[in-house]
Amino acid sequence: MEPTSPAPGPVTPARRRIGLLALLAAAAYVLDQLTKLWVTGTMVEGERIPVLPPLLQWYYIRNSGAAFSIGEGVTWVFTIIMTVVSVAIVAYARKVRSAGWAVGLGLVLGGALGNLTDRLFREPSFGMGHVVDFISLPNFAIFNLADSAVVVGVSLVCLLTLRGISPDGTRAAKKAVTDEAPGDGRA
Repeated sequence: MEPTSPAPGPVTPARRRIGLLALLAAAAYVLDQLTKLWVTGTMVEGERIPVLPPLLQWYYIRNSGAAFSIGEGVTWVFTIIMTVVSVAIVAYARKVRSAGWAVGLGLVLGGALGNLTDRLFREPSFGMGHVVDFISLPNFAIFNLADSAVVVGVSLVCLLTLRGISPDGTRAAKKAVTDEAPGDGRA
């Protein structure tokens, strides 16, 4: 008789949330890298392609800074920040029980890793690489899918925080609002 392995235990909500976080991080990362591969393989740096004129165009640039080219001379700082953020999210992931937080942190992780890959492996050098940006809207920064994932993820985390939903899925107790009469002696 062949030995049987014990049946796997039920998938816990914590494992589901970690899986959701990992799935969204991987999806954001892969989509970002595939679009950057497409842009670098089909466009010349500085080229513009109208998509939905005048609202949207592809405009291929390489950005050494952050949004609006802030910090162009300190590319290595962004490499360190993205590394710290990525490691922190991975370390914190096992504590996440909220689906909303899993989505938000997954998007931030995928976006951070997408741009970190550019910083590490694109020209001009390791850790100082320029990020491929190509989505251009009028009067706005030129960005990529990694940037979009980070912005959406951070916005979701802010919204959850404002609503009092913690990463473990619990809701902060609503504080009772009392109308105190002036001069009642309470501070």
